[in-house]
Amino acid sequence: MKAHKYGNDVDTDVIIPARHLNTSVPEELAAHCMEDIDPAFAARVQCGDILVAGRNFGCGSSREHAPIAIKASGISCVIAETFARIFYRNALNIGLPILECPAAANAISAGDEVTVNLETGEITDHTTGQTFHAEPFPPFMMELIAAGGLAAYLKGTRK
Repeated sequence: MKAHKYGNDVDTDVIIPARHLNTSVPEELAAHCMEDIDPAFAARVQCGDILVAGRNFGCGSSREHAPIAIKASGISCVIAETFARIFYRNALNIGLPILECPAAANAISAGDEVTVNLETGEITDHTTGQTFHAEPFPPFMMELIAAGGLAAYLKGTRK
């Protein structure tokens, strides 16, 4: 999984520009993900890649389109120093794993090969050989992520 690295205060308007909010189709959103900060992102990202960022990732408006675009682009996990509160909740609601780990966010470089174990919180940068530890998700949240988000989780658990 290759790392794609961004800085601090990446807002939802950069993640998915407002001009593309006339759809909620994940694949269409993915085609425009990060285009105002990184026009080549959608063409470069591979399924399973990791997005790494600094402080306050996902700040700005509360649109769910931002984590949907990231997840649909193929990103398997976002690692940041910190997340904006509403983005954090929206990401988990749609089943996008996100980990706060300042040490990893600062040390990982663009292009590094990174793996993440969500059950243990272990983040390994295979390019540098460094290992980092984020707070792992509790079992309930792992079930929610595995189900594909809150709505899918609730549909699967209702009798």
